[in-house]
Amino acid sequence: MTWLVVALGLLLLVFLHELGHFTVGLAVGIRPRSFYVGFPPAIAKFRRNGIEYGLGSIPLGGMVRIPGMHRPSPHDLEAFTAPAMREEPSLAPHVQRVRRLLESGDLAAAHAALPELQRQVEGAKLSSGARRSAGRALRDVEEGTSPEAYWSAPTWKRVAVIAAGPLMNILVAFVIFFAVYTTDAPTGNPTTGVAAVEAHTPAAAAGLRSGDHIVAVNGRPAHTFAAVSRDIRASHGARITVTVERDGRRVTLGPRATTLLDGRYIWGFSPQYRSVSYSAGKSARLAADDCWRVVTGTGTALKGIFNSGQRAQISGPVGIVRTSKQALQIGFNWYLQLLGLISMSLALLNLLPLLPLDGGHILFSLIESVRRRSLAREVYERVSFAGMALILILMYIALHNDVTGAGPR
Repeated sequence: MTWLVVALGLLLLVFLHELGHFTVGLAVGIRPRSFYVGFPPAIAKFRRNGIEYGLGSIPLGGMVRIPGMHRPSPHDLEAFTAPAMREEPSLAPHVQRVRRLLESGDLAAAHAALPELQRQVEGAKLSSGARRSAGRALRDVEEGTSPEAYWSAPTWKRVAVIAAGPLMNILVAFVIFFAVYTTDAPTGNPTTGVAAVEAHTPAAAAGLRSGDHIVAVNGRPAHTFAAVSRDIRASHGARITVTVERDGRRVTLGPRATTLLDGRYIWGFSPQYRSVSYSAGKSARLAADDCWRVVTGTGTALKGIFNSGQRAQISGPVGIVRTSKQALQIGFNWYLQLLGLISMSLALLNLLPLLPLDGGHILFSLIESVRRRSLAREVYERVSFAGMALILILMYIALHNDVTGAGPR
């Protein structure tokens, strides 16, 4: 159940990110062509007002297809329809007509000529590969020449649609932080209560349970978590007994030997923390402060890529899931706080000025606004290749930390 809650939380963040793109796209007239919960192939789908809504079989958040991300290319049209023209030469005149219109810049005429080419392709006897390739070419031209095409929209609309995804994640993070502070915000003050017991540890073997309250270690009274921790660490691997209050009675557990982890002796449990609630005004200020701390922390982490010591603090999907599970075991509000941090981090990562990230598309929209003409798809692809290389390096560092345990624990 814990793993399910963690997975649903992470998927929800990605889904809300895509929902931001989708909602603003509709609002400004760049109508998306599809919106999926998960990724295709579809388990179920339906079409309404020209938009395909579907439930994907790959549960990785959501997907929005925005029409006409790039100016339609005559070269791409010819390249992708080439297999179909080889199998059915009669298609060539129709393809060349649309191609010439694209080359001349008469996009409205190309859009008007496209239905005839589509009818010819549909009636031709083609292999599945040739038909699929031709279908992609026709879709790119149709979307790229439509009045709703992204590439031809005013700069402010393009920036709004792309920025909506990260801004949705920032809003979600703020709402999560605000909700936690107004209800039951965890503090940094641990108690002698047991929040969670780690599997395969001395505490689990001795029968320690979530909800127990530790009152003594080796018979020595312990009124604070600091005292409990001090006595456990002082064991140096020896067998200890732990006395707890459980259901109104005292129970002595053990003896069980402590175990060494990261240079200190532990028994294998997480403490409960004191919590506090704040007024709406103070909660809003604290939530904003938390969002800003993620901004500054992310900047430090990115600079730390070039520092081997700080590089170990970067965590990937495995580390995020592991930490989320631990936070959820301690308390739901702890998990919510972590989910807010992840939502902010997702927003900031997507705002990096690198293609194919959202920040890269925003940057290129501004560049095209200054140039007063669009960049070719080939330019986007070359820059995206460089951006993907940097993203893969970052992912490699994060996954390496996850596997080796070098990341934050």
